[in-house]
Amino acid sequence: MIQFNKTTLSNGLTVLVHEDSSTPLATVNILYKVGARDEDPAKTGFAHLFEHLMFGGSVNIPDYDSPLQIAGGDNNAFTNNDITNYYLTLPAKNLETAFWLESDRMLSLAFSKKSLEVQRNVVIEEFKQRYFNQPYGDVWLLLRPLAYKVHPYQWATIGKEISHIEHATLDDVKSFFNRFYCPDNAIMVVAGDVKTDEVYRRAEAWFGEIKRTFEKRKPYPVEPAQTERRELSVERDVPYDSIYKAYHCCSRLDKEFYAVDLLTDILSRGKSSRLYHELVKKQKLFSEINAYATADFDRGLVVVEGKLVKGVVMKDAEKAIDAELAKVMEKTIDAEEMRKVKNKVESTMVFSEIDLSGRALNLAIAEYMGDADLVNTEIELYRQVTGEEIRKSAEEIFRDTNCSVLYYHAKK
Repeated sequence: MIQFNKTTLSNGLTVLVHEDSSTPLATVNILYKVGARDEDPAKTGFAHLFEHLMFGGSVNIPDYDSPLQIAGGDNNAFTNNDITNYYLTLPAKNLETAFWLESDRMLSLAFSKKSLEVQRNVVIEEFKQRYFNQPYGDVWLLLRPLAYKVHPYQWATIGKEISHIEHATLDDVKSFFNRFYCPDNAIMVVAGDVKTDEVYRRAEAWFGEIKRTFEKRKPYPVEPAQTERRELSVERDVPYDSIYKAYHCCSRLDKEFYAVDLLTDILSRGKSSRLYHELVKKQKLFSEINAYATADFDRGLVVVEGKLVKGVVMKDAEKAIDAELAKVMEKTIDAEEMRKVKNKVESTMVFSEIDLSGRALNLAIAEYMGDADLVNTEIELYRQVTGEEIRKSAEEIFRDTNCSVLYYHAKK
């Protein structure tokens, strides 16, 4: 059970506090409710660019990292399609440093041409290195626009293309910051050897005067139901053929997500899972195979992906996948398999809460989902899922007309 307290400042900043006196450390996690889905289709990659820009100096603090390191802290950040998350950990006695740093960059970035150029080049190099110069790196650049035709999930967090970042102006960057990097679009979690009243006092002192500027976002475009199978074949300089089958499914926020999540675990979590046992170990068609839900805040995807053993024909490999998916649609999962997969989920959730920063992140995400107490109650939602609910989810998802397939061929 994660104990926490919560308040909201007059400017809209949500503040959650988790006290843990067993550690001398404190973590500050700030989740901004902005991800790649919030971008202009003609100016993508900005959410990820900001993950870098936020470390380039703020209006009163030209260097973010040095003061934090002097205080004995470290930090990191990540971006996905739904959120951008910043977190730091430092000795609890130096917590004031964290409030000073984070409030100043929420107040305003420095917005210098030099910082933009430096971070622009970093992102462009990351784009090239991770997506173009790495085997299978462009998979999601191909799969997303194949599966999505309307919703902004059709591009990856890095962006649609390098040119969008190359042509980003200082005005573009300022506009994006002013729209989304504001207290009323953020959730701050402070966890560790702290006292709630003291955190509230510091939050008000450091963040309270930052103005609320968030304008209610327009509803995201709704992706129409897919009614026909889509296919794309590419050839790349990679060692093995691969296949990626993407099926539309529910949102992370929907109650049926828990059945979908367990479904993908039954298929591919661990060496006793169905796909691994049958297609890797027994039939030796794949060297590796995975199934997972993207767990997006709007309707997401269930993806089944695998690397073929050399010599295996792509269509034969796909038929074998389809045969295993058919089995999970035809027969209710038995009690023993349900028990095993639920135990694995529970252990994962427990381990995610061992680390202080993990607890802080879980609280922030749960709060964004609508109820911070989900960190304590979500396991029960998994426990309540029945085998028949999983079978019905499989039946709904694994329809051929709901499938987008990427055939990723190795050059001969």
